[in-house]
Amino acid sequence: MTPVRVIGAGLAGCEAAWQISRLGIPVILSEMKPKRFSPAHRHPGFAELVCSNSLRSAQLSNAVGLLKEEMRRLGSLILTSADETKVPAGAALAVDRVAFSDLITQRIKDNPLITVTEEEVTEIPKDGVTVIATGPLTDGEMAKSISDLFGGDQLSFFDAVAPIVDAESVDTSIAYYCSRYGKGDPTDYLNCPMTREEYDAFYEALLHAATAELHDFDREAQSEPNVFEGCMPVEVMAKRGYDTLRYGPMKPIGLPDPKTGREPFAVVQLRRENTAGTMYNLVGFQTHLTFGEQKRVFGLIPGLANASYLRFGVMHRNTYINSPSRLSPQYETISRPGLFFAGQMTGVEGYVESAASGFVAGVNASLRAKGEDPVDFPAETVIGSLGHYVSSGTIGKFQPMNASFGLISPLEKKVKGGKRARNDEYAVRSLQTVGELNARLFGQTESEGNEP
Repeated sequence: MTPVRVIGAGLAGCEAAWQISRLGIPVILSEMKPKRFSPAHRHPGFAELVCSNSLRSAQLSNAVGLLKEEMRRLGSLILTSADETKVPAGAALAVDRVAFSDLITQRIKDNPLITVTEEEVTEIPKDGVTVIATGPLTDGEMAKSISDLFGGDQLSFFDAVAPIVDAESVDTSIAYYCSRYGKGDPTDYLNCPMTREEYDAFYEALLHAATAELHDFDREAQSEPNVFEGCMPVEVMAKRGYDTLRYGPMKPIGLPDPKTGREPFAVVQLRRENTAGTMYNLVGFQTHLTFGEQKRVFGLIPGLANASYLRFGVMHRNTYINSPSRLSPQYETISRPGLFFAGQMTGVEGYVESAASGFVAGVNASLRAKGEDPVDFPAETVIGSLGHYVSSGTIGKFQPMNASFGLISPLEKKVKGGKRARNDEYAVRSLQTVGELNARLFGQTESEGNEP
């Protein structure tokens, strides 16, 4: 059988390749690393996490938590690997990013149906079933090829990542271990408390700190960058008002300081980056400040005066397709059946959402390769609702979207008990639908293995 081409070995590309192989179809997976790296990538392995090491909430009452469970039951490579490389993170799922990437790389390379080629593909293949998952930093000839396919109609936004500090450099005589509301292991997070006076000094410094110059590939949009709300730089949030940070990433609620027994005026949380606990990232502190300004301004945070930075925060441009009317709910190009896109370039936002798009694209690419029609992932599920959003958008300008209960088909009846009870009902319906999908696609229940 003619192999399916998958271009790009990020989260979406790896998930797509894995699902194609599960359905018995050979895959050629092309990845430009390690020959060439994008401005945001550093690790040579597949499925590299370039922003936070957190895959966000693990709770079923949260849409992304439910999406994780859907994907687990469907046999997701990304979720299985995340569960095996997780680090303590309270009610969230976070991973040791190097171990996570290395495990996925090993599994992909050990798969007898997947052939990996280390090459940069510079244009969309003219024939055959193909999944394009080159990521939101796609540039050069491939970007031009995609732009030409869609008539030059592409959009972009700016994304930022948070700094990582050496755990030994954090002053634990000031910072304290505590997870919000006591959920999870109390050592999951280190918390840097602030008094009002300390917050005022930090806030003023942040407002007037110098930002870095954008990379050359971002210069054309440097004057008015369109920043995605989910990765808003901390300095941009600060300019929205004095209390924006205190009701956002610096919210002190549920984090009492054991030295005083009271909640501080504001708090900066540090989340463990790896299993060994030698690295911590500043939660919600995505930034575009210069490296010198990051060290100076973040040094005003109690406990971080002498912090050693293992990675400073950076900002880069993400490019995505104006997908409504161009892609189907299966992420297939409407004008060219058999050509699929997956990942953030489709307009989904987030690690798990990107992998989910790869799952759907991979399954349907397999069906196309077999000469069968694509299968719909119902909008009663989170994984299906993302595809339906991408294909239809919403009122107004199309914007990248995280998993949300607002995207799922409404319940047939009203549920008493408030938002939590309603979300629980969404989860029950969703997981029942996923079980039916699993039986239809793979001929097994969600409890059975996911090896190809």
